Amino acid sequence: MDLLFTNVAYASESVDAFIANVNRLIINPLIIFLFALAVVYFLYGIFEFISNQENEEKKTTGKRHMVWGVVGIVIMMGVFTILNMIMNTFNITGINPEQGTVTLPPANNP
Repeated sequence: MDLLFTNVAYASESVDAFIANVNRLIINPLIIFLFALAVVYFLYGIFEFISNQENEEKKTTGKRHMVWGVVGIVIMMGVFTILNMIMNTFNITGINPEQGTVTLPPANNP
């Protein structure tokens, strides 16, 4: 009877596949959406600033939207830059998100 024993290999593969699918179908599109949202927020600030030249309060609001749009873009670009620096520093290559695998170079043991 196998009622009390779990099949770890199948559970492990299904969890890895689930995490890879969540990353591919939810996380990556969410990152792209947030980046696009920051760009749209910045462009809306520009539009608000240009269209309200006579009203100082709305002009200031447009400036604030532009600044926060730039802050969002800089934060997201900074995260990508830091991740790329880490990957290049540790010579991490062969990342395959669909398969959920990472191939590291062989260790140099003296």
